[in-house]
Amino acid sequence: MKNQFDQDYMPIDHYGIIGNQHTVALVGNNGSIDFMCFPRFDSPSIFASILDSEKGGHFSIQAQMEDEDFKQQYLPDTNVLLTRFLAYEGMVEITDFMPVKEMEHNCTLVRKVTVIRGEVDIKMDCAPRFNYAQNKHKAKQHNKREISFSSTHWNIRLLADVDMKLENGDAQADFTLKEKESVSFILEAMSEEGDKEDEKRSVEHYVDKTFQETNNFWKNWVAKSNYRGMWKDMMNRSALTLKLLTSYQFGAPVAAPTFGLPERVGGERNWDYRYTWIRDAAFTMYAFIRMGFTYEAGEFMKWIRTQFEKNVDNPNNLQLMYSVDGESDLHETELNHLEGYKQSKPVRVGNGAYNQLQLDIYGELMDSIYLYDKYGEPITYDFWERLTHQINFVCDHWQKKDHGIWEIRSETQEFIYSRVMCWVAVDRAVRLAEKRSFPYPWKRWRKVRDEIYHDIYNNFWNEGLQSFVQHKGSEVVDASVLLMPLVRFISPYDPRWVSTLEVVEKELVTDTLVYRYNNQVFADGLEGSEGTFSMCSFWYVECLARGGQLEKARLFFEKMLGYGNHLGLFAEQIGLRGEQLGNFPQAFTHLGLISAAFALNRGLNGTH
Repeated sequence: MKNQFDQDYMPIDHYGIIGNQHTVALVGNNGSIDFMCFPRFDSPSIFASILDSEKGGHFSIQAQMEDEDFKQQYLPDTNVLLTRFLAYEGMVEITDFMPVKEMEHNCTLVRKVTVIRGEVDIKMDCAPRFNYAQNKHKAKQHNKREISFSSTHWNIRLLADVDMKLENGDAQADFTLKEKESVSFILEAMSEEGDKEDEKRSVEHYVDKTFQETNNFWKNWVAKSNYRGMWKDMMNRSALTLKLLTSYQFGAPVAAPTFGLPERVGGERNWDYRYTWIRDAAFTMYAFIRMGFTYEAGEFMKWIRTQFEKNVDNPNNLQLMYSVDGESDLHETELNHLEGYKQSKPVRVGNGAYNQLQLDIYGELMDSIYLYDKYGEPITYDFWERLTHQINFVCDHWQKKDHGIWEIRSETQEFIYSRVMCWVAVDRAVRLAEKRSFPYPWKRWRKVRDEIYHDIYNNFWNEGLQSFVQHKGSEVVDASVLLMPLVRFISPYDPRWVSTLEVVEKELVTDTLVYRYNNQVFADGLEGSEGTFSMCSFWYVECLARGGQLEKARLFFEKMLGYGNHLGLFAEQIGLRGEQLGNFPQAFTHLGLISAAFALNRGLNGTH
């Protein structure tokens, strides 16, 4: 039996996203925009009804028909989203997009509603709620087709080519469209003085012009991919999603564009992912490089260099995450006035893990730099000098306990994943130095690399379990060990790895779904259970492919694709009912998909 919250909140996987590389909006298959931070990924929300159906704010367009069905799709190879209302009395289509690289209005949302068949009554309701629904706002009707909303530090306006009205501070419109007729809405940022020069511009002309430009932008971008293998549509969709999550202004990707979406409905594992994790960003660059998008990797290298330059007085002080503009203070607070998605509290903004020690980030970063130097552009010696500080830091601290890839909020440990990635950091640094003939302390780096290897191979091996374990002295297996053959620490045919994979399959895998660890055995400092981690599922597939189990890998990969939503989008986790859980969509899952597909396609084509 469904409860009230099921009626008030749509499933997370019933949403698509649109964006302009500054921010994104979540568009439900019912035509309602229920989440949007404005004007940047990490700005406060103006729509957040997905986190509080009453208070959060929304921008809905509804067709007034009975027994409607809903259907959503992207125009192929674009991030232009179509939402259709289907009924016997009529057919209505909403086209949603955000013009990319709009400098004169650097954050603009366009919605065009068209009746394909029949004659249909339409209702529009634009109800912004500023600063995470904490600030009141003033609304002003300038004329029948322009309404502005203002609050502290925010000024936006809604333009339309149909008459609107103000009702309790919200913009509303009720209108009837006949077959082939359309109405458009433009929601955009404006200066405090307003945008006088554009007040008289034609809404219809602007929408038609930017639609064509936006459609062409995405098609032209994805056409630069050099991937010609199997599952190309899913690869392109994942690449388009990663591009949406990458800041046009700063070149840094966010881990996900949302905050507060729960890893378990009703639980407390509700985090803010609207920031740039060094780990996630480095893996994202790996995915881009794999598909031939080296420009994006180059822009991220500029961003990383900026972080190094900020820390010139303390060159080893690299955080595990930053805001997209490189700010380092991500203080975590709880928005107690919001009830949370289906009452999943607390709703958090900021992320208290930003000041944790996570030693693995140096490995992911160094690996992406190594690959960029190989497939993109050679790095400069000046950049190399700054990198040496990071590698020396790893050499000095690789034996330390840390919080690990899963950002454990209980006690620190010597995690195997952190240790492996410390090895990767030093190994790739040595390889790059040798390839480019860069000066480096070769005796020390090589010695430390070998020490780390021996430590992992001998001290993280559990003879009783016949498996590498989560941390030193542990009896618990962790899905992060799946990266060991993927980063070439160990051969996928090594007997120790083969038996480790068997233990992972026994303890953490159910069909193609993979838990990151058993939190009933390992205390991670938080209450409650969680779903399976989709990126771990794709790691598992890649391990099978690299280990020669190609038929099994293909079956599980293609079954895993079926857990994506109707648009091919993945959140962080899959719940007990097969539903998407956690922040949505998640970059890590989509880059895992790309990497797994690439390895599997290569194996099936015999090009190991």
